[in-house]
Amino acid sequence: MSLLQGQVLDQVKQLFQQLVNPVKLIMFTQEIECYFCKETRELMQEIGALSDKFSVDIYDFVKDAQKVQEYKIDKIPATVIVGEKDYGIRFYGVPADYEFTSLIEDIMMVSSRESGLTLETKEKIKTITQPINIQVFATLTCPYRPPMVRIAHRFAFESEFITGAMVEAQEFPHLVQKYKVFGVPKIIINDKIEFEGALPEPAFLEKVLEVLK
Repeated sequence: MSLLQGQVLDQVKQLFQQLVNPVKLIMFTQEIECYFCKETRELMQEIGALSDKFSVDIYDFVKDAQKVQEYKIDKIPATVIVGEKDYGIRFYGVPADYEFTSLIEDIMMVSSRESGLTLETKEKIKTITQPINIQVFATLTCPYRPPMVRIAHRFAFESEFITGAMVEAQEFPHLVQKYKVFGVPKIIINDKIEFEGALPEPAFLEKVLEVLK
């Protein structure tokens, strides 16, 4: 049974008519599939079939160790969105419900090669020369997390030093415990800076820059 149906399918097809440059979806799963790996794999395959601008590569988390190392994947299901390069955009867990919108918007961003960030933000991001890992913990039913995921992914798009990851909290309870995630969205930056709730783009960036001080 198709995961994309009806009005949602029609809307995605219409959006994908605006794709400019090729996009590749890279998904990591397992032969004995994990929680939501099957749903994530099927979703990526369905999306990949909607446009000739797409290609989809699926790798086994155990058997394809070289690819796992190349993309620095440490949990599954994992999805990477790649354009002319790997921009550091990661989804850990199935990008469904509210986060499906983030996935589609990220695909459009990578295809257009434009993050949509303000010029001021882009200039500040250029000053970053150290690795920054942004984890946005979310749940599929929280309406406040997509903007935070989108900003993290936009930052990653603009800087080779930034990785932005959505982490679906219910699929990774050990990380929820480790980072004491009691509410979402919760953002962890380099395991040093953390905050809960939604922030506008400039305030989010200031939190990122705090890591460099």
